[in-house]
Amino acid sequence: MKRLAFAVALVLGLALAGCQKAPEKAADNATANATSAEEKTIINGIDGGGFPPYAFVDKEGKTVGFDVEAIEWIGKKMGFKVKHQPVEWSAIIPALEAKKIDIICSGMSATAERAERVAFSDSYYKVTQVLVVKNDSKATLEQMLTTGKKIGVQRGTVTAKYLEDLSKKPGMKFKLVQYDSTDLAMQDLPVGRIDGSGMDNTIAKDVLKKDKEAKVLGTFDAPAENYGYAMRKDDVELQKKVNEGLKLLMADPYWQQLKKKYDID
Repeated sequence: MKRLAFAVALVLGLALAGCQKAPEKAADNATANATSAEEKTIINGIDGGGFPPYAFVDKEGKTVGFDVEAIEWIGKKMGFKVKHQPVEWSAIIPALEAKKIDIICSGMSATAERAERVAFSDSYYKVTQVLVVKNDSKATLEQMLTTGKKIGVQRGTVTAKYLEDLSKKPGMKFKLVQYDSTDLAMQDLPVGRIDGSGMDNTIAKDVLKKDKEAKVLGTFDAPAENYGYAMRKDDVELQKKVNEGLKLLMADPYWQQLKKKYDID
């Protein structure tokens, strides 16, 4: 009789234990489902030296800019959050390939050379390359390129690549001085360390708002470049979301508001 009672008690005890575990298991499943439902956060690599008006850190330490606000809008529409990470421009594509960042939204030209390593979004803007000089400069663009002048440029940019190639052509005679940012080049221009600074036309427009002692001397004889957002080639899901979101953004009134805010034609 005692054995029978013991057996019954044991069965009841196991049953009660099972009932107590069930809510815990249900809670675990609920937590897992909530976690999976959370928005994914992608890391956007921006030019560490600042690249206004597309992506830069303002005086309050906040990351702002045309591309910054654009990708944040796209993220809200397409279900992902965006964190911005400054990266040295010459190392930004290797950082993307190494998965230290997930996307580059920072005024990047979608060149054929870069497209061999990354996948670009649809184009959203077209730029040309210009030379900025001091207001009192009397030289022509041709003279700047053929009389031994010093021309500054941000390393790793399309402008830098263009000028490097141009310097090797017959008749060209100028010294290329490379900087970590366009801002650093422009700091050297008024003190005479360089005679001019090459950059995208939209960057020049922003620079001249702050520097009233400079002017655009001329436009280089180079094909216009399309801007696009760079992603890893195997990240097909993100490419699809970004292109879909970009299409929605460019059709939304907010796109024109952004262009007006950052003075982009």
